Amino acid sequence: MAVLLYHTFAFLALFSCGIYHLVSATRSFFRPNSPSSSSSRAAVAGNGDHVARPYYPLLLSSHLHHLVRHLPLYLAFLSLLISIAHHAFFSSAAANRFSSLQTAASLIFFLLITISLILPLSLPPDLIFLLAAVAFALLSSASSAYLSSDLQSKCDSISSAISAASAAFSLALAVYPRLFLAELALAASVSLQGLWSLQTVLSLYVEAFIPEGCHRLLEVTDGSIRCELEDSRNRAAALLDLAFALHTTFISVISVAIYAVVNWGSGGGHPRRYNGGSYEALATSSLSGGLNDLDHVQMKSITKNSMQA
Repeated sequence: MAVLLYHTFAFLALFSCGIYHLVSATRSFFRPNSPSSSSSRAAVAGNGDHVARPYYPLLLSSHLHHLVRHLPLYLAFLSLLISIAHHAFFSSAAANRFSSLQTAASLIFFLLITISLILPLSLPPDLIFLLAAVAFALLSSASSAYLSSDLQSKCDSISSAISAASAAFSLALAVYPRLFLAELALAASVSLQGLWSLQTVLSLYVEAFIPEGCHRLLEVTDGSIRCELEDSRNRAAALLDLAFALHTTFISVISVAIYAVVNWGSGGGHPRRYNGGSYEALATSSLSGGLNDLDHVQMKSITKNSMQA
């Protein structure tokens, strides 16, 4: 029961954190450089000078208390403390004890990053993203180690792949902080990790979601599932792959929807700068005048040739 509650908590924490960063990063990307230029096309075209940030405070008045404006950061700090305590002290399975300790050590990296954001240390964003890449890489290696059962092995391998993707996106932002798509992908991968945490607890601890032909090992208390037949094992793996594909599609749809809604709310629809490049629309009046002048020159040439003939 405790493991079920923890995985549900992890789902809520990771999914909400990823969605919050996804919305905040998109709003920052479409925020105009100058508030007075709201009538110009550049004000709604997307900020070409956008730089990824590891954390975005709430868009509230600066006169409010520090705790209120930075509430998501303090909630992340509390969630990390709960996660570290769970993996370090409340892991009941002796076989996975070292894996749990490795996961707790990886989460300490994220805790240090959170503390650096709370305290006025003024660490550069590229250094924070580099530390996050190391933490995600350690978390990926911890998820793929000490696999105990068929179904749990599959769940942990997918979780490890998601963490590896998060590490790659964090490293890309450490090298090139203006890569907006990498920031979106990082936030989406965190939300995807939360969804997969929910899928893991359903597949391992809820009888209704355990694939047919597989059963729980009675002598093990960590939710280990064994599939006796090869067909049952392949079917269970295929079902988990299908669930992962559906979760990925769901997160992709949410990401595109958030991008479209924020773009529309910012007055989007015009061409915009991206990654330092400029895509400027041609002026309609100038274009029309140029075409009219071209038609006029062509008509004069045709009339002159016909008269000479």
